[in-house]
Order: sequence, then C-alpha cells, then structure tokens
Amino acid sequence: MRALLLAAFLLPTTALAQPAEPVPTGKLPDTVKPIAYRLDMTVLPDQERFSGHTEIDVQLKRPSTSIFMHGRDLHVTKATVKIGGKEIPITFAQKSPTGLAQVDFGKTVPAGKMTLKFDYDAKFGVGAPSGLYKVNVDNIWYSWSQFESIDARAAFPSFDEPGYKTPFTVSITTRPGFVAASNAPEIGKGTPVGDLVKHRFAPTLPLPTYLVALVTGPFVTAETIVPPTPQRKWPLPLRVIGTKPNAGQLKYALDESGKIVALLENYFNQAFPYPKLDQIGSPVMPGAMENAGADIYGDGILFLDESAPSESKRTFGMVVAHELSHQWFGDLVTPAWWDDIWLNESFANWMGYRIGNAWRPGLKMDLDAIDEAFDAMDLDALAAGRPIHERITRDEDIDTAFDQITYGKGGQVVGMIAAYLGDEKFRDGVRLHMKRHTYGNATTDEFFASLADAAKDPRVLASLRSFVDQQGVPVVSLHRDGGTLIASQARYANFGTNLPAEQWIIPFCVRRGETKSCTLLDKASQPAEAKGDGPIMPNAGGWGYYRFDMDAADWDALIAASATLPDGEALALDDSLWASFYAGKSGVERPIALARATASHPSMKIVFDNATELRGLEKRGLISAAALPAYRKLITGLYGRLLGKMGFDPAAGAYSGEDADTRDLRRDTVQLLAVSGHDAALRARLTGALDAYLAGDAKALDPAYLAMAATIAVNERGAPFAKTLIEKAASGAPALRQAAGTAIGASGNPGVARWFLNDFNDPRYPPAARLFTVSGFLASPYTRDLASDFMLTHFDEFVKVGGGGGIFSGRAAQMFRVLCSLDQADAVAKKLAGGGLNVDRSVEAIRNCARFKDAKAGEVSAAIMAM
Repeated sequence: MRALLLAAFLLPTTALAQPAEPVPTGKLPDTVKPIAYRLDMTVLPDQERFSGHTEIDVQLKRPSTSIFMHGRDLHVTKATVKIGGKEIPITFAQKSPTGLAQVDFGKTVPAGKMTLKFDYDAKFGVGAPSGLYKVNVDNIWYSWSQFESIDARAAFPSFDEPGYKTPFTVSITTRPGFVAASNAPEIGKGTPVGDLVKHRFAPTLPLPTYLVALVTGPFVTAETIVPPTPQRKWPLPLRVIGTKPNAGQLKYALDESGKIVALLENYFNQAFPYPKLDQIGSPVMPGAMENAGADIYGDGILFLDESAPSESKRTFGMVVAHELSHQWFGDLVTPAWWDDIWLNESFANWMGYRIGNAWRPGLKMDLDAIDEAFDAMDLDALAAGRPIHERITRDEDIDTAFDQITYGKGGQVVGMIAAYLGDEKFRDGVRLHMKRHTYGNATTDEFFASLADAAKDPRVLASLRSFVDQQGVPVVSLHRDGGTLIASQARYANFGTNLPAEQWIIPFCVRRGETKSCTLLDKASQPAEAKGDGPIMPNAGGWGYYRFDMDAADWDALIAASATLPDGEALALDDSLWASFYAGKSGVERPIALARATASHPSMKIVFDNATELRGLEKRGLISAAALPAYRKLITGLYGRLLGKMGFDPAAGAYSGEDADTRDLRRDTVQLLAVSGHDAALRARLTGALDAYLAGDAKALDPAYLAMAATIAVNERGAPFAKTLIEKAASGAPALRQAAGTAIGASGNPGVARWFLNDFNDPRYPPAARLFTVSGFLASPYTRDLASDFMLTHFDEFVKVGGGGGIFSGRAAQMFRVLCSLDQADAVAKKLAGGGLNVDRSVEAIRNCARFKDAKAGEVSAAIMAM
C-alpha cells in the first residue's frame, strides 16, 4: 500500500487532475452533450458496405482528454474535432461488443462547443431488421433502417441514448431512379454526384438516434394528403412506400392511415408533430417501428385490401394506431432512459387498440387488448420475471424490456387506470404531459405527476405504482358474509408453487345487471360494493388486470349467464375460471360447464377461447388413453353444430363467393373437429381429397386445407406416408413443401418422429425447415419427449441456423415451454444454464406443468369419462 501511495504522489499533477473515467456499461457519463447531427450517407443496397460522413456538434461540459460515445463495427477512416477555427485529428476506438466507443483527443481540450467529424464505412445487415440492413426482393436489393434499441451506433458514430434529442440533417447518395426517404421532407430533387444522385432532407425536429430513418431502393410509392383537422390547419403529406411486388397493395394504407392520424390528433388535441408522414413496408420486419415521420411496418401488416380477413384488418388498425400514437407519445415526448420505455410501449399498446377500435368499431379490437393482457398474466404468474418498470444499467438488459409484460400487462394497466379515472380525466392528464414535455424527454415520475395534476386523485397514482413497480398477478377472492361482499387479495400462484406475498391497490369494478360499482382495494381483505341485481361479474368490462375467485354458488350463477355476457367480460370469466383450475382450486367440471355454456355465445371469439382451453387439456398430457374417446366426443358434441350450419366441401374454390371471415371460421372449425375431435367422417373427406390432390387433381383440395389434410394423413398412416409426402413435396409447389414440413411436425405420431429425428437426412430439406418441423414435434404430448431430447442435443446447431447466439439463444429457449416433465425441466436448465430470463421462465413453466399433470391427470381423465 505504501509503495502505491508513493507512486501516486510522484505522478505529475496534470495526471492527478485527470483520473481515468470508469468504462460505462450502460448510460454514458455526463461529460458531453450532442447538439446537432449532420449525416451524409452513401447507400447502395446492392453493395456489401455503405459509407458515411458524420458531423456532430457537441457541448463538452468539462476539460477532457477523451470522451465516451457509440459506434459498433464501424471502419473509421478519418476522425477529427473542430474547436474554434482549428481542426485536429482524434482517435476513435470501439471498446465493447455492444458498441461503446472512446474518442481520444491526444491532449486535454477545454470545455465548450466543438464538432466531431468522422468518415467511415460498415457492412449492411442482411435479411434481418437490425441497424442499416438490406433485403433482396425478386433479385432487387433494397435497404431500410431499424435502430431501436441500440443499433443506430451500427450505422453512424453517435451518442446512442434516448435522453439525447437533437436535430438531424440528413443526405443520402444513391443510384439514379431510387427512392430515398428519411424523417424530414426532401428538399427539391436529387442532384447528380458523378454516376449517383444525392437526396437532401430538411433538418428534423429534435430526435433521439433510435428514431432516425434511412430508407433507400427502387421502391414504388403512392401519395396523398391528409386534409386539415381542427388541430392541424395545414394538409399533411402522406406517402406509402413498398417494394415492387407490393405495387398493387398500396391503396388501403394510403386511404386509411390518414383517418387514424385524425383520430389521434383529436385525442391528443394537438396537430401531427412532424411535417410529413411516410408509411413504409419491409418484408422482414416482424412488427413495426415508429421512426418520426417515417414509420416502417412488416409488409403483411401494411399491404392488404378491403377484401382481407377481419383479422388482417384488426392487425393493420391496431399496429398503425400504435405506431402513429408513438409520434406523440415516444417521439414528440421521448423516455429519458430505457428504464421508462415501458411507458412508451404500454401507452401505445393501449392507444393502438383504443384508436383502432374507434377507426373500425365493428372489428372489436378492444377484445384483442383484453386477450393480450390475459396472455401476459400467464407469464406474469411465474416467479421468474420482472416488474413493468425496472432499472436498466447495462446495454445487454435493454431488450428484455420489450416483452409481453411491457405490452400486454402494461397496456392493460394503463387501460384499467383510464377506465377507473374516466376517459376525460385520463386524457386530460395525457394532454398535460404532452404540453409539459413537447420535443423533450420525460420520466415515469413526470407522467405520473401529470396524471395526478389532472385527476386530483393521488390514490389512483398509488394504484398505478403498485402494478408498475412489482411483478405478479393479483387474484381477488369474493366471499359473502351475510349481506356483505368481502374481497380478499393475494398473489396468483400456479398449483404447487409458493410465491412471495404481495399487495396491490386494485381498482376493482363489479357489475350486477346494469349497475357498476367500483372499490379501490388497498387492504388484504375489505368489503366491496356490488350494487344491483343478478350474478356478480367481478371484472366489469374485462379491463381489470387481476383474476378473481368466488364462492361455488356465485361461480355457477355467472357460468349460467355466460352466454349473454359482453365479450370482454366473457374473456375475463374464461381466464379467471381456467386459472382457478390450474391453481388447483377448482376441478375440471366447472371449466367444462363454462365451455358448454359459451358454445352458444354469439361471439366466435368467446366460443373458440374456451375450445382452445379444452384443447390445452390434451396438449398438457391431462387426458389418458382411456379418456381420449370421451374427450373427443365432448369436443365434437360441443362444436359440431357450428360446421353443421356452414357445411363443408374441401374442394378448391368451393366457397370462393364467401367473405374471408366466414372461410376462416369454417377452416378453424374443421381444424377443431377433425384434429382435436378426431371426427372420422371429416378426416376421411380430408384425406380422400389429399390423395386426389397428390395424384394430380389440383381442384380436389383447397390450399387452406392442405396442411391440415396432410397432418391427418401422416398421423393415421405413419412414416411410410411421410416419406412419400416428402418425395412429392420435393418436386412440388412451395405450398406443398411447406405443408409437408408442417404436417410431419404436427402429426402427433411417435413413429414418424423417430424416423424424422433419427433417420431422415434429405439434403433437399434445409436446416431451417428441419428446425420448424422439430418444433412441431415439441408441441404434441405424443412426440415431445422424443423431440426434446433431440433438440437439447442439437440445440447449438439450431441456434446457429437461427442466426447465432446471444439474444436468439434466449428466445429459442421459449420453444421448450411446451414440455411437461420434471426431468425435462432439469435437462433444459442444465443445457441452457446462464441463458437469462427467457430460460428461467421456460424451466419454471415446464415444472409447473409437470406438477399439475402428475397430481391431476388421473382426476381430469376420470371426470371426462364420467361425463
């Protein structure tokens, strides 16, 4: 120690004044603030690399010899800093795999304004939406950007954090005739630069790096204007951009996007925040991205027409409303750090459904919001998890914030608070938040403060915090004590699990008849209002983020009335009753009674919600071989009438005159009856039509039933037929090749699984397709044991096929959640040790399933046979 102190004492005083800053793992040190960017990009999508010249005006807050910023896998050929009128060379070096970089000035430079300048080039990403990436479509290359969360640093040197918002002045040099798009309007027309053309764009309003858009290629476009609204006095230029194969599918987005803009302007009471809007399609985008003034969507979301199924229209409406709401909540007002991204996404998720529902009320998009929340509850009920709002300190943890907890749970919690406060009070709080932080950043606490000031009800904010800052799903148990209804709250837990106790402040709303009563439950047990007459519906409207349990008589009364419940409440009843069953608090008889009652519900969504739960009994291994005939008879008895009303002919074009929704309903019903119900007559019709199709009669079988018919045939005929199907598919149409892979994996035939896993090695069958088929084996209780052993043995190979390690490894682990034995849970935990939250969740889900199956399978099978 003395030697170290002496060495320090002998160092020059200038060195002592400049201690080395610790290397950051997440947020950058508060040493420098970017003020403005100028990006001059050369983007030729048919080349391997792109190049750029980036200038960043910054404010250095204190004298420094070096600063930290970001740049990932950039080949920097020249770097300088301009201070005053003098430009000096600097060095730029990447310090971490996630793109932390350090700029060394070579000497101490004074605090003040300066400009960092970089010339560099980098590789395009290929085929996956990350950074500046390119895709080949019909032998033509196009490029897009996807910078959220921290991939802007792979396209240009930057301070790649949401808290830094600056103007960006962008130019893109590319080939003549190409479309170039960015966040701001293009200035004039492109100007020649040698054999290329430079497109210049107006400076943007302040943006963080992750919302910058760079899109280049020989796109097709369609243009219109969104007429002025009470909030916006000028016409808004709107353009739809797609690859050439989508040329005939631009009109729907062009016609409908402006209507959603106007609805959002009315909600926020504020004009669209940017001077133009581009709606852009990408063939590999799995969802969508809210780049300011330049949203990018998956082609399947954006490009459709009025004849598309309602499901496609619901997706369009919800996603477009979600992304466009971000133009205000996320772009205009941006999270200060990734800790607060939950608010961005949760609010937009709720708004997507709300505004989408206002756009097309008949599509009932609000039900999809409730459905998504109940899916999130299954994840949130696990011990392995996270709260909606959690501290993020490392780059590696940022992407974990983009999951069902943020979207499904967060959106429902926002909706629950909005419903409890009332739409006007909640909306006023949102408007106040927008006004206070326009073109700036805001934290969760600042949003809560805006709501508090508008609602003047601090208890509601305490409720919101109780749901946002702790994980878990509350379950409210109702018990009659004389004339008083007592509500007790606890944390929901699956059968056989012990979770830490938690308590919430729950906006608990009950409906009886036409009367709605709400109580803010802030104690472990307390009286709750339930005015009115008739059965108690403990989640009025279905918007509460909680489950409920009741006395037997109240359950039975509610089940008896279930066919007349509004759709949202029926979904809430489905979720809570089946959750009570999987918690071990109810036998299977009561959920089956609910399925019987709701089989006559006017909404097919409710009918199939319970049908899906019934199918889950078999998938979880709860139905013994002896009980299978009774189980199948139960399904065909409950749902056979649906197909009886519609009729069924498997021939191609038999129902071409019907609307898409009716055709989809028939297909789903046939799937339920023929695959789960094993209806012999239906199966014979489908396999007979398949035989004729394979023999050359293309009209014998509609493409919508090809995979289903092939699945049934492989299930019944085994490996010899599977081999024949593979041979025919190898030289057949792409649809047949895809159907063959689906059918083999979904066959539920152990002999087929053994043949495919052990003996099949056809070079015509690519590794990615093989992975898809094996994942099908995992989903069936009759083949998953074979498939799990194989997948765990070959997991590393499949990860490479899927795109490498890291995040993909964690996401790939989710495929194992369908397993259902304690040995399999141990095997997954051992093989994927250290794989993070997704692995922990998967292992826990497997163990939960196994405990329930081991304890309850005999009881469930006996009950079904008794029926």
